[in-house]
Amino acid sequence: MAMEIREYLPVLMLFVVAAGFTAFMLIGSEIIGRLANRTRPRPPAKDMPYECGMIPTPLKSTRFPVKFYLVAMLFILFDIEVVFLYPWAVVYKDMVKNPATHNLIFISMLVFLGILLIGYFYAVKKKAFDWRNQS
Repeated sequence: MAMEIREYLPVLMLFVVAAGFTAFMLIGSEIIGRLANRTRPRPPAKDMPYECGMIPTPLKSTRFPVKFYLVAMLFILFDIEVVFLYPWAVVYKDMVKNPATHNLIFISMLVFLGILLIGYFYAVKKKAFDWRNQS
């Protein structure tokens, strides 16, 4: 039991370092900002967002086109494909040595890539990647 917990110690240390660094940066920027404002006051124009000299006005709720969401979902789909390719590439080297499984792992990945290729051709046919027609 103790050995299993020790294996997670590097992950815990990474989490502690990341949380400490984040806290240090947030608190440090706040302290430096207050020290800088103590020496000279900040003009109100510095707190406004830069908009090419125009006073920014809040826009009404703008709607994103459906095409945006479709492309975002396709990106997630093909991004997940890459996530599945990494473990396959790691295991492939060891499984090629075993004659009973070397064809199985290769064919299973070809089937996986074939299904994704069919999905890609379907997206091209439906013009999901065409940015000129934003409807």
